[in-house]
Amino acid sequence: MQKHEQWSSRIGFILAAAGSAIGLGAIWKFPYMAGENGGGAFLILFIVFTLLIGAPILMSEFIIGRHAKKDAIRAYTAISPKRGWKLLGIGGVAASLLLLSFYSVVGGWILSYLGRALFGMVTANGQFEQLFAQIIENPIESLVAQIIFMILTILVVQGGIHKGIERASKVMMPALFLLFLMLAIRSLTLDGAMEGVKFLLQPDFGKLSTESLLEALGQAFFALSVGLSVMVTYASYLNDSEDLSRSALSVVGLNIIISILAGLVIFPAVFALGFDPTSGPGLVFVVLPAVFNELAFGGVFFFIFMILLLFATLTSAFSILEITVSVISRENPSRRKRSTWIAGFVTFLVGIPSALSFGILSDFTLFGKTIFDLADYITSNLALPLGSLFISLFVGYAMDRKAIYNELQKGSAISVSFFKAWYFTVRYLCPIAILAVLFYSVGLL
Repeated sequence: MQKHEQWSSRIGFILAAAGSAIGLGAIWKFPYMAGENGGGAFLILFIVFTLLIGAPILMSEFIIGRHAKKDAIRAYTAISPKRGWKLLGIGGVAASLLLLSFYSVVGGWILSYLGRALFGMVTANGQFEQLFAQIIENPIESLVAQIIFMILTILVVQGGIHKGIERASKVMMPALFLLFLMLAIRSLTLDGAMEGVKFLLQPDFGKLSTESLLEALGQAFFALSVGLSVMVTYASYLNDSEDLSRSALSVVGLNIIISILAGLVIFPAVFALGFDPTSGPGLVFVVLPAVFNELAFGGVFFFIFMILLLFATLTSAFSILEITVSVISRENPSRRKRSTWIAGFVTFLVGIPSALSFGILSDFTLFGKTIFDLADYITSNLALPLGSLFISLFVGYAMDRKAIYNELQKGSAISVSFFKAWYFTVRYLCPIAILAVLFYSVGLL
């Protein structure tokens, strides 16, 4: 029997898991959602949901994955074979494929901007809204950029956990942090930057809506990559000497720090130069080029930001593709390369309608949403919270409590009081909170 792969080090696992979490959720989605929902008020909601609900569920996925040491579907049946929990894994894989299908479209936009930024064709243009529209409405460019992004993802994932994902994460994640710090320092030194800092850190709860609750909860799940069993897959490659609780807290802490850094890069510059922070999904692609255009060496700084965004997007894409690849090839590692290309190509095909949603399919809507927006809504607002709900129920009611405690004790020495508090949260508070937010958002509460 072939020996299954493992992470070579704790730091390799944490960087890969943090890379999964620190992607478009932190850098693209968080700033524009904070901009639309009162800045600091949304940040507080996001941090509360991340710490009280996201973190316990992240640790739950770590426990399931390492305890079973199997892929996202087989892990649930290995632990609870006589119940229908297999559907939780199947749903996670399906939702991951849908997520990556539109995520890769945004990855393609980043590549389009990066190519233009390399030759100074973004900030020199000056017509930023028109440029964004030109990129997303062009079917050829959208599809070519999307497939290039998927090929980059495939080339890393086919290399496996140690030689592929871990090796890439060890380069990309430190580079991402350094680039972020550089840009944050530059943004904070602008005249008028403190208005942006106040917007991000000083809450205005009057700007929150009922939808803000669901968006903040979905953002907490999206940013941590929980709810789809992605972290079940990553944790299945962990050895028994690793401290799960410490690893989970490290990932959560890094994710919150990066989200705040993203805000400190974007909002001080946006306010200092008189732009609108409530610009929605176009904040990164329309407003930021205009912001950088006003700075000395703006083209260079924008190019650096696009590289940062590409690294963050790719490290997340690695984990989302890995969940499907693991299901196909985990029991036969010799199939990994072929499985990765098949899964990547299928994801590209599923993503074609999303790539065309702003061009030739712009008039086609379902439930009042374009295909791209519908895919985003299904994954972020439904699949992630519902997946997280069922994962908390699985750990709280389907797994043996003693087995859970023993799993957490491996590589650690957690206190009984910490375990009881965490277990109570997963068993009762997480399901109640998730259901309350879901019901409230659809008018049932």
